[in-house]
Amino acid sequence: MNLHINSNATLKATKTAQEKILESAKAEKENKDLEKLPLVRVSVKPGGCSGFLYEMFFEKEAEAEDEIIQLGDVSVVIDPQSAEKIKGTTLNYVETLEMSGFKFNNPNASRTCGCGSSFG
Repeated sequence: MNLHINSNATLKATKTAQEKILESAKAEKENKDLEKLPLVRVSVKPGGCSGFLYEMFFEKEAEAEDEIIQLGDVSVVIDPQSAEKIKGTTLNYVETLEMSGFKFNNPNASRTCGCGSSFG
């Protein structure tokens, strides 16, 4: 498998986001009794009120064509089609009285929905 580790990252993350990703990956490792931290897949799929939805989930292995980005101690994998749509994006973790969660600041998005989970 010829994996591509990108130092000129498609996706960057704030320190807070990196800490939350690591916290979640450690919990997943412990809950699933894994030998090592899982990979975090960030992808984009059609849907939502603005055209596309962000997804984040754990995986054991990367695909050959995936871009791999180190965000602190966690490896993030992104498929080529998603990487195109999120190039230059910064991931943050936000906590307010009403909500908490990851927020994508995507300079390529021409529109976003009110909840921030979809873009176009």
